[in-house]
Amino acid sequence: MGSEAVKVVVRCRPLNGREKALGCRMVLSMDVRHGQCFIQKPGATDEPAKQFTFDGAYFMEQTTEEMYNEIAYPLVEGVTEGYNGTIFAYGQTGSGKSFTMQGVPEPAAQKGVIPRAFDHIFESIQVDERQNAKFLVRASYLEIYNEEVRDLLGSDPKQRMEVTEPEQLKSPKFKV
Repeated sequence: MGSEAVKVVVRCRPLNGREKALGCRMVLSMDVRHGQCFIQKPGATDEPAKQFTFDGAYFMEQTTEEMYNEIAYPLVEGVTEGYNGTIFAYGQTGSGKSFTMQGVPEPAAQKGVIPRAFDHIFESIQVDERQNAKFLVRASYLEIYNEEVRDLLGSDPKQRMEVTEPEQLKSPKFKV
C-alpha cells in the first residue's frame, strides 16, 4: 500500500471559453517540481507574488491522466487491496473540481479521476475474479454546497441528504 499520509495537491485548470471571451488573464504561476504556486495581485508589479507550497502542483499543461497516475493511482491501488480511500476535491465554484473529477471526453488524457478510478477498480476485479475472489464495491460522490449535501450518484442528484451521526458513535464509550 502507498503512503498513508494525507496529501494536499493543487491543480490549475485552463481558462474556459467564458473566461477567454471576457479577456481574463492568468495571475497564477507554478513551480510544479517543487509543488509551489505563486499568485500575483493584478496590476501590482511592485508587490511580490504570494507563495504557497503543496505536496503536488499541476498546472494547465499537465493532464488529468498525469495527475491520476501520480496521486490517485496509488490510493486506488490500495482500495483494490481492501483499504478505504478518499479523494476530497475542494474549491470555490468554477475552480475546476468537476473538470478534474468528472473530466471531459476529449482529449482522452483529460478523462476525469472518477471514471479512471472506476476503470482501475473494475479491471483489478476482473483479474482477481479468475481466482474466485468476491468483491463489494461502494462509491460515494457527494456535493456539499451552502451546507446542503447531495448524492451526485443517486437517482435524484437534486434531493438533499440528511447528515446523521453513526450509531456506533452514539454509544457511551465514544465521546464526540
